[in-house]
Amino acid sequence: MISRSMALATALLLVPGAALAHPGHGEAAGLAAGFAHPIHGTDHILAMVAVGIIAGLVGGRALWLLPASFLGMMTIGAALAMAGLDLPFVEPAILASVAAFAVMAACARLIPLAALAGLVGAFAVFHGAAHGAEMPETASGLSYGLGFLAATVGLHAAGLVAGLMLTRWLPRSGGALRQGA
Repeated sequence: MISRSMALATALLLVPGAALAHPGHGEAAGLAAGFAHPIHGTDHILAMVAVGIIAGLVGGRALWLLPASFLGMMTIGAALAMAGLDLPFVEPAILASVAAFAVMAACARLIPLAALAGLVGAFAVFHGAAHGAEMPETASGLSYGLGFLAATVGLHAAGLVAGLMLTRWLPRSGGALRQGA
């Protein structure tokens, strides 16, 4: 019989094919456009909610460390792109992050917190680079970035609530999500 954690991981692994990263999002200007951007992209929703889910499943310091790692490294990635650094494989890395975060969610309690934070941060650089390349170098670009960060916090929070709920829903015995609890 398939455990609930394996079912969750399988469901999350099947979704990346539907996630088309960054085509045709329109003009990247202003707070509202920045806030709307992650909510209208399947890749963003999946990755950012998954970070919250992983944090909720692990608990403790992960509750703040994983979302903070994503936000900080995403900001650095955006700054690098805005400075003209063209990272290779941005789009494939963003899609890979969705699959990697699914695996990380299934094995959340088996992976050391430092490794989780490092992986989350590494993938976040690519998410940030994609958006930094889209932002205009004006005040509206700064507003866009702030809106994007605010929406990211909201998506992390939604995932965090889901992860905390999953820890109550999953049985205490069996399933990789609860091992080591």
